[in-house]
Amino acid sequence: MTEFEPTIVAFFCNWCTYTASDLAGTSRLSYPPNIKIIRMMCTGMVDPKYVIKALLEGADAVLISGCHPGDCHYINGNYKARRRVKLLKEMLKRFGLEEERLRLTWIGASDGLQLAETINTMVDQVKKLGPSEIKSTMVI
Repeated sequence: MTEFEPTIVAFFCNWCTYTASDLAGTSRLSYPPNIKIIRMMCTGMVDPKYVIKALLEGADAVLISGCHPGDCHYINGNYKARRRVKLLKEMLKRFGLEEERLRLTWIGASDGLQLAETINTMVDQVKKLGPSEIKSTMVI
């Protein structure tokens, strides 16, 4: 039997974390290919239904990452994201999912190393959690 390889959907802010992912690539920093990156203009634009849809359609975890609080190009988008993630984590717990399957981080444009470390850590954590229960219980 092969080792479980999780699928992680990541919503990255265009101005900070997506730029950090580009820096990680040009710096030849490695991280697992388990992550599927979706570039957003701001983490404040990550609608909760996108997170729920990703989990319902097979993602084992979701990572949302953007500018540090106070540095948002859209003034308060990251504060909006923080409030939404807090509510989403509560909702996931009520549906029996571990809150570790949803993570919010602040990674600046020059933090390519931090991004690679964050992805490596998250992949390891999700491997320990195992496959999402939603995949096995969803009947479409």
